[in-house]
Amino acid sequence: MPWRLLRPAGLALAALMLTTIAAGAETGKSSGPSEFLLVAQIVLLIAVGRGLGEIMQRIGQPSVIGELLAGIILGPSLFGWIWPEAQAAIFPKTPEQKAMIDGIAQVGILLLLLLTGMETDLKLVKKVGKAAIAISIAGILVPFACGFALGEFLPDSLLPNPQARLVASLFMGTALSISSVKIVAVVVREMNFMRRNVGQIIVATAVIDDTIGWVIIAVIFSLASHGTLDIASVAKAVLGTLAFLAVSFTIGRRLVFQLIRWANDNLVSTAPVITVILLLMCAMAMITHAIGVHTVLGAFVAGILVGESPILTRQIDERLRGLISSFFMPVFFGLAGLAADLSVLRDPNLLMLTGLLVVIASVGKFGGAFVGGTLGGLTRRESLALASGMNARGSTEVIIATIGLSIGVLSQNLFTMIVTMAIVTTMAMPPMLRAALARLPMNKEEKERLEREEFEKRGFVANLERPLLAVDESVNATFAAHIAGLIAGMRGLPITVLHIGKNAKEQEKGRGAEESHEAVVKKAAEAVSAKTEDDTGSVDIVTRARRTELGETITEEARKGFDLIVVGIDKVITGKDRFDRKIDDIAAKFEGPLAIVSAKGKHLKQPNPDALNILVPVSGSAISKRGAEVAVALAQGGSGSLRVIYVATTRDKGAQRGASRNLSQEAGILKDASDLAARYEVDITTTLRVNRAPEAAILREIDTTDVDLVVMGVDRIQGDHLSFGGVADAVLRQSKVSVLLVSSGDARQAGAEQG
Repeated sequence: MPWRLLRPAGLALAALMLTTIAAGAETGKSSGPSEFLLVAQIVLLIAVGRGLGEIMQRIGQPSVIGELLAGIILGPSLFGWIWPEAQAAIFPKTPEQKAMIDGIAQVGILLLLLLTGMETDLKLVKKVGKAAIAISIAGILVPFACGFALGEFLPDSLLPNPQARLVASLFMGTALSISSVKIVAVVVREMNFMRRNVGQIIVATAVIDDTIGWVIIAVIFSLASHGTLDIASVAKAVLGTLAFLAVSFTIGRRLVFQLIRWANDNLVSTAPVITVILLLMCAMAMITHAIGVHTVLGAFVAGILVGESPILTRQIDERLRGLISSFFMPVFFGLAGLAADLSVLRDPNLLMLTGLLVVIASVGKFGGAFVGGTLGGLTRRESLALASGMNARGSTEVIIATIGLSIGVLSQNLFTMIVTMAIVTTMAMPPMLRAALARLPMNKEEKERLEREEFEKRGFVANLERPLLAVDESVNATFAAHIAGLIAGMRGLPITVLHIGKNAKEQEKGRGAEESHEAVVKKAAEAVSAKTEDDTGSVDIVTRARRTELGETITEEARKGFDLIVVGIDKVITGKDRFDRKIDDIAAKFEGPLAIVSAKGKHLKQPNPDALNILVPVSGSAISKRGAEVAVALAQGGSGSLRVIYVATTRDKGAQRGASRNLSQEAGILKDASDLAARYEVDITTTLRVNRAPEAAILREIDTTDVDLVVMGVDRIQGDHLSFGGVADAVLRQSKVSVLLVSSGDARQAGAEQG
């Protein structure tokens, strides 16, 4: 172990000694529940748990193992064995004191399941659904049967209620059959296999395992509550669970999105969205409790619905993850470790039964997943990797064991055995999975898909979550609505239409009319959906009207988290070769990217065209690539053609030496554009021009081809008014066809990007 890791370990030991002395003094003062002891317990669980978690991660193990080991070290297994008086002083077994920290742990379970649900990718499950379902069924049935059989043959001494052996056997079967989607996802992600085909199947199968497991646990919980096999109560739990899931994934999906957006847009208090999510989690947990199943199912489903919300997903995840990972997880898993007394394994019979449990759990899950993978059409190597990954029980197993202990299905010894099994299988999984995945070859199709997804991670259009459309009553506004509809329809993005013209309120009231801007957005999005044969074209549209000064209106909207504003107003530029004052005001108050639309030519007569013939100039800069991305997205979403032009100016080495001497730079830039279009299966034509004035070359290309829209990526130039430089200004003023300028953020941001 590195010396730098021993130093914090020594500090933790010193903290433990001081806490012990203080806890002893506190215990002597009062026999009732103590807030001091609660804080001392939390301090130790977090400090030791996070410290050991850090060490575990450095040696390639999940941090949850360190948090579990922290509880085992602080519990009767080690600390209580070495210094029982001190351990009892810090962690007294009095019901009142124990209930205080148990309450925090129970909240931690719900939050942990909320986070797990948020990490569940339903699109991934749908994509590999057939194979994953077949694999999951086989991967559950085999270990379930093994666990059920083990439960039937367990000695009566290990069962808290031998008369309810059926419930215990069902619980054992479930405990052995479920995998930890969190641990599986973490290891697969750390190995950069999350987007590999086999990685997707592994994670999707773990998700299905988790979902089925929580439903079974919910039924067993209902069964345990009644003590006997009450058909009516079980039927109520099963039907109630199915109804709950059906409503959640239909009406609930849209309701959660609406709640998140409403909280974000209307509440001004600190972190209103997090408040709404926590209330939603609690409400769904109480609903599942009311229908007779465990609250964890409600929290898990709430997390899935929050993760499916199309806006603010990154911000929500970051804010919740920090609190859950640093506070609730160490406390919960530390308490689970405290409850596991490994000293009982000194009994040879219990040690042998624990080893048997580990073997049965591993062989059952490994064999079931391997058979399922083979039946699901995977190769032998892929099935081996799948089986290795699915064997990790991790946090899910500990949560299930904790529930079993709390409802009286598991005895203390049986709980310790299951926690030991969870630790052993989880620690064995990462090296096994790494070895299995390292041998998997990558086919051409998978390689192309991964390259495209890697590009999208760094891209602009693929990371948009929420565009804002600012329009007046002009024809240009209708064309801007068509452009915004194509962009939103590609990924089903929710869009807000902000009316800023003189008749803004009347326009807002007329949103249902066929000629309204909202109708244009919807029609364009539906055209995208029809072309891609997907349901992403169904966009949610909200209408707002300007009710204050334009600058104040944009400021108020900007705080709601929009990451692009599409501007379509009657006058784009004034006679002084400057942008209209309205556009200046919008740019001054909105620091994010702008998309300024200027309809010309045939789009003044037909602002909602069936096809777009697009020209996009490129220069190799980051902002010109952004313009190319938008152009490709528009070409992919609509119909028509895409033409890319690169202009080598006198400042370029290639032009100075002669275009025929050195064209490697120009060819590379055009190839990047071609590769971008190829990723989205868009046909393009590339053109290289050597000219002293880029704007002249672009305008000539417009005159000599059939393009009807120019898309340019432009940087804001810092100054007293909005400007994108001479080339963009010249094209905007002199072009005979429509122009779309896609900018970076504010001038300071543009400078940072250029630097």
